[in-house]
Order: sequence, then C-alpha cells, then structure tokens
Amino acid sequence: MAVQQHRRRGGADTRAITAVAAAVLGAAAAVGCSGGADTVAEGAARGDRSRDGSPGEVREAADKLTGAGSALARTSMEMASGGTRLTIRGEGGYDFVRRMGRLTVVLPEDPTGAEAGRPVTELLTPGALYMKNRGAGVPADKWVRIDTATLEDGNLVTGGATDPLAAAELLRGARDIEYVGEEKLSGATVRHYRGTTDIALAAEAAEPHARASLAAAAKGFANDAVPFDAYVDEKGLLRKVRHRFSFVNEGRTVDVASTTLLYDFGSPVTVQLPDKKDIYSGKIRA
Repeated sequence: MAVQQHRRRGGADTRAITAVAAAVLGAAAAVGCSGGADTVAEGAARGDRSRDGSPGEVREAADKLTGAGSALARTSMEMASGGTRLTIRGEGGYDFVRRMGRLTVVLPEDPTGAEAGRPVTELLTPGALYMKNRGAGVPADKWVRIDTATLEDGNLVTGGATDPLAAAELLRGARDIEYVGEEKLSGATVRHYRGTTDIALAAEAAEPHARASLAAAAKGFANDAVPFDAYVDEKGLLRKVRHRFSFVNEGRTVDVASTTLLYDFGSPVTVQLPDKKDIYSGKIRA
C-alpha cells in the first residue's frame, strides 16, 4: 500500500490518510483520523491523585530523557478492529540530545502473507520520518521521506512505532494522573502512573522540535484525550510508556496501543541521515 502524501485535510484523500502504521508500511488497510515543575495546586486542578508518588514527574519525563543523553528502545504497536488484530514490533536506539533515533520495525503478516517479517529501517528526526525497505515499488536501496507535520496523527502511530521522545513529550499534557504503586520492570524499581494526556495541551507545552507534529495530531484526532500508563525509575527516567489511541473510520473503530520500552541509558546511538540522492522521488505503488 502506498505511503499517503497527506494532502490538505478534507475529502477522499484525507479519509485515506494512513493514521495506522500498518497502512504506511503496507501491512493492513488504511485508517484515517478525523476531527479535531507542577505545583501542588496545578496538579490538583488537573485531578492528580497521589499517595506516595509524584505525578509531576510524568509531565517532566521528556526533560529527564534529554538529560540522560540516549537509550536503547523496544517498541510494539498493537492494532485491533473487530476480530482482526496485528502487532508491529521495533527495536533500536534513540539519541535524546540530537532528538534522533533509528529503529528496525518488523511487519506482521499481511492478508496475503507476502510481507511477513519484512524489516523496515526507520530514522526518526524532528519533522521527518525516513523509511528504507518500505516496499510498494520503492527500490530496496532507497529511502522514503515523510514530513511528520503533514501527517494527521503527527506520526504518533503512522510509522508503526511512536517516536520515543514524542511519546514523552505527549505526557506534558497529562491530567488526572493516578499513582498506582511501585513495580519491578527489567530488574529496576519503577513508579507506575496511569492517566489521560491531552494532545492539544501537550502541543502547547512541547519543546519546539515536537510542537508542529503534536499540533497536527491535535487537529487531526477525533478525540484529544489519550489514556496512558507510564513507568518511571528512581532517577526519574521514563522506562516504559503505553498510549492507547482510538480512531473511527467509516463507522469502524480501530484501537491502537503503542508501547515504548527504554533501557541501557547512555548507550551510544548512531543516526546518519541519507544523502539526497538516496531518497526515492518516484511513484509509490498502491
């Protein structure tokens, strides 16, 4: 399935926008989007509920990650519509200082089985998503570049994995944060929080590198409210975050759960952008 170039919102082109990652990567049918330091007082105003945890650290997650420098990452994106379910998994690393990451995303089996296990290399950068081995008529040695600010979901789900830093920036709009308690995650003690984040609020509070993409998502999603679970370690570093998105397309509801797991903070992560000559400019097969 072709990468949609995400023209002006409205009409058939807009409805065909691939808000679900499987559509961009050729794994499933396209699904469109449509529609539209905290103080104690500020936390209370947002309905935060805390016993021993500090809900404010959820909204500060992106700042803490930048301070950590880099991390390795695993991602999963589970999609469900009616009785159909599929999962796209990714693995790689992210440089939070340069705001760039590299993931290898593995496709699930498509209805014909032709794309099963095809690895797609993705480069995540401020404002752009690059994909290699994308298929659909794109030569294997060429990259496809997508301007994330033109995607109606702001690339929160389109690439088959939520950009780890964007996932943290999205938490700046967190509200109604509930401290669930301490848990163990990969041998580390983490504080588990649950709540809802508001995409529009997150866009307003986001750092400049994430603002345009989140603002696009705030306009493109039918519902700005996104439930989440976040797990923060003793250093205040976000170890795991799970967002649950929901779309309605032609009367069909598609639920998407995007999970990002971060570990081995400080590990070297190398991201080199492709040369202009290596970026595919031809027609992408539908």
